This record gives sequence, structure tokens and C-alpha cells, in this order.
Amino acid sequence: MTKPLVRPATAADAPALARLGREAFVAKFGDLYRPEDLAAFLDEVYTEAAVAADLADPARLFHLAEDTATGALLAWCKLGLTCGFPEHARGKNVMEIKQLYTAPRATGQGLGAALMDWAMAEVAARGADEVQLSVFSGNTDAQRFYARFGFAKVADATFRVGEQLDHEFLFAKLL
Repeated sequence: MTKPLVRPATAADAPALARLGREAFVAKFGDLYRPEDLAAFLDEVYTEAAVAADLADPARLFHLAEDTATGALLAWCKLGLTCGFPEHARGKNVMEIKQLYTAPRATGQGLGAALMDWAMAEVAARGADEVQLSVFSGNTDAQRFYARFGFAKVADATFRVGEQLDHEFLFAKLL
């Protein structure tokens, strides 16, 4: 693979972001849910319209990595410029890493790290003093990944997929 291009996402990227969001979520977590719960979640979060609305939201920032040879989307990250878990905030200007997805075929290539570097630089440039993210309690690979960037568990949380509530860990890092 050629060196990927890491760049801000645009409205034109909504279809590819929606496809990769669905693909990555189903590949990692799809077997955890009843089909109707998974379908309801995907139809709420990963339609082109939902992703386009998120891209247009000034409180959200997206960055992506794509293959420069093929233009294929390989990974993306979404930041929330507001605090997602205010009840657990320790800082005054808290931002949130909302999603970080890598195409299943592209894991282990440093794309997640490149997007985390972007995210951490972005929140620092915007004056954040804390960054939060939630991670599925059973996703130990992601927990180790975030720990490498200085994140640690600060609370328990939940995440709804259809009618199912998942046990999540809230990770955070003070800046």
C-alpha cells in the first residue's frame, strides 16, 4: 500500500464514511446484537444522511485516511468539540473523541495512531484541558491502544445499540 493521505473530511465523503462506519462496526461488534437492534443502530448512526448531518455540525470535526493510489477510505476519526460526559468532567474545556474506525483490512498499519495524533493536536490547539472517549468494556485491543496515548478509565458508562445497553468504559486524559 502507498502512504495514505490524511485529510479533513468533506460533505462529499459522507457516503464513504457511512459505509466504513457500518463495515467496521459490524465487523467488530455485529455478533453482539440481535439483528433488529443492530439494524436500528446502523439506520440511526450510519446512513449517508446521518453522517452528512454530523459533517455539517460545527461542533464536530472529521479527519480521514485514504489510499492515495485508489482513493479508498481506510480510516476516520470524529471529534466532538463539547463534553460528552459532563458528569465526569475534570477539566473546564473538555472535548470528546466520538469515533475512530479503521477498515478491517487496514488495521495494524498505523492509521489509528495517525488519526489519534491529529485528534490530540486538534484538541490541544482548541484549548482543551481534557479529552474523553468511551470504549466497549470488552474491546481490550482498543483499551490498550488508547492507553498508549495516555488515556485511562475514569468511570463506567453505557452505550445503546437498538434496545441493548452495552457496558462501556469512559476513558479520559488531562492535557
